[in-house]
Amino acid sequence: QEKLDKAIHMFYKKVREDKSLGTGLFLIHSDKLGFHRKISAHHDPSVATHPGQPFHIASIGKTFTSVIIAILYEKGKVGLDDLLHEHLPEEVIRGLHIYKGRDYSSFIRIRHLLNHTSGLADYYLDRNASGVRLLDLMISEPDRFWTPMDTLDWTKNQLLPKFVPGSGFHYSDANYMLLGLIIESLTGLKYHEALSEMVFRPLGMENSYLVFYSEPEAPLEHSMGKFEYQGLDLYKAKSISMSWASGGIVSTLEDMLRFMRGLVHHRLMRPETREAMNDWAKMAFNLRYGYGIMKFHFPGMSRKYDIWGHSGSIGAVCYYNPAMDIYTIGTFHKNGYQVQPVIFIVNVLRKIRRAVNF
Repeated sequence: QEKLDKAIHMFYKKVREDKSLGTGLFLIHSDKLGFHRKISAHHDPSVATHPGQPFHIASIGKTFTSVIIAILYEKGKVGLDDLLHEHLPEEVIRGLHIYKGRDYSSFIRIRHLLNHTSGLADYYLDRNASGVRLLDLMISEPDRFWTPMDTLDWTKNQLLPKFVPGSGFHYSDANYMLLGLIIESLTGLKYHEALSEMVFRPLGMENSYLVFYSEPEAPLEHSMGKFEYQGLDLYKAKSISMSWASGGIVSTLEDMLRFMRGLVHHRLMRPETREAMNDWAKMAFNLRYGYGIMKFHFPGMSRKYDIWGHSGSIGAVCYYNPAMDIYTIGTFHKNGYQVQPVIFIVNVLRKIRRAVNF
């Protein structure tokens, strides 16, 4: 146990020494190894932290959206090859994907949205003709509230699609805004209601909610961890409403463990439905993207280090390592901090593997 504890104290050391990071929260769990550790830290010792603090999971929320679509697919309410116009009104779809003078909006399928092969631009990070991203407006206009249609209108009117649907990969938050609207159309529920009824309650995630739209079922015992970007406390900014079905969930380490264990042990869907989510598109040389799921393989390393799950743009991570049955969940609270947390997870897995002689 002492050697295993050293793995999690790597996190404490990293966060305490890097002044660019916000409140760090991290959990390592393994049923197989009988190991459950969580920790919190901040580089400023005067800032109070606790492992039970809630945090924005950012784009890890895409996994929740894809899980709801998978459940609806299993129930026969939607097909992966269904076209957008089968589930969304004309005013939403019209002019969504005009590529090289041709309108491909009616060619986009559900599977294209799920694994980012639709060709739609990413409203969050892609720049318009003036070089502006919605990320920039999120910072410069913190009191502005963005509805799902606001972000889709920006996608239509300010950005250009990248390719014909199904012919490439481009990560786009717009894909998951559309999936959120499809969930509402299929269920007759608001997206946050579908989250609660289909994921949170079945898994006992009582401290999770959709920011600006719902509240946790159980009172939160701790305040949000400290997270600032360009002098702005993002937790207080209305502008983060632009995340919605692409990453608007607030959760805790323990609730996120319940979610990942629920996926691993097929508590929300049958194994074959979960397997259908592994429709991999190439995102990077060592990274594949399925339906709301990222899968890493590290060339030159044993397959025992492979992980799947999802990352968030603020250093949030939620991954499972099947070989050793290890869950690594947490956040570093730094915008644009995505590669480093994955490297950190691999280093943690290496230390654990040595400690247990796996």
